Formats: sequence, structure tokens, C-alpha cells
Amino acid sequence: MPRPHGFSYEIRNDTSVHITHQGRAAATLRAGRAAAFLAEVENGDAQLVMARWTGSYKFGNERTARNHPRNRR
Repeated sequence: MPRPHGFSYEIRNDTSVHITHQGRAAATLRAGRAAAFLAEVENGDAQLVMARWTGSYKFGNERTARNHPRNRR
């Protein structure tokens, strides 16, 4: 699986976490979810964690699916 890139996060004053992907808003986490996210970022690869939390990660089969006969137009 290719390593995700282009994610960044910002901790706001109201303890929420704002996650962006290539400059666009991807998710805003508040309260308990924000705390769980920050704990997970400390222990793992931040880019991979942000991709997983936002659901913006690739599975590696997009090209195969696009070239399948039923998906051709």
C-alpha cells in the first residue's frame, strides 16, 4: 500500500482537531474523538493515522477496478 501524504492537522483553542488534506478540510474531531486521535498520532505514523481517521486512503485496487469491463464506458 502506498504511504499517504499531504495530510496535516491543527489543534484549535476549543480542543478540537482540524484535519486537512492538501489544503482542503477533511475532518474536524471534537472532545473524546480528538483526544483519541492525538493519542494515536503520538504512537504511530501521523500520515497513516490521519488517512485512516478521515477515510481518505487508497486501497491499491483503483486502477484494476477502473479497467474492469463492467466499469468501462
